[in-house]
Amino acid sequence: MKYGLSKIIPFPYDKAVEKATEELKKEGFGVLTTIDVKATLKEKIGVDFKKYVILGACNPPLAHKALTAEETEGLLLPCNVVVYENDNKETVVGVFDPLMIGQVSDNKELHAIADEVRSKLERVFDAL
Repeated sequence: MKYGLSKIIPFPYDKAVEKATEELKKEGFGVLTTIDVKATLKEKIGVDFKKYVILGACNPPLAHKALTAEETEGLLLPCNVVVYENDNKETVVGVFDPLMIGQVSDNKELHAIADEVRSKLERVFDAL
């Protein structure tokens, strides 16, 4: 995947959601939204889907810096983190790669912020 970071982790799905949330918190991210994709698809269109959650994570100081540097940065916020169970019943954690900002903006200040966010997210991944 060229637009994100992901890895299989040695935890069952429910524990992985909890652990990812804890590790994000250690890096200054709060989870603003939790979207249970499995439950939503079942409720809205009657489809059975694998265990899958989208965590909308936000680091307020970095979000403020990014929005100050470029107001439209809000289109890329919050940082989405996914946790799901793949077809082999392994738990996967993935996150949109903040360095992709370089593909959509020439703002060097945003690039520096993206580097900082990426470093924090890499530490989250390493802890999982």
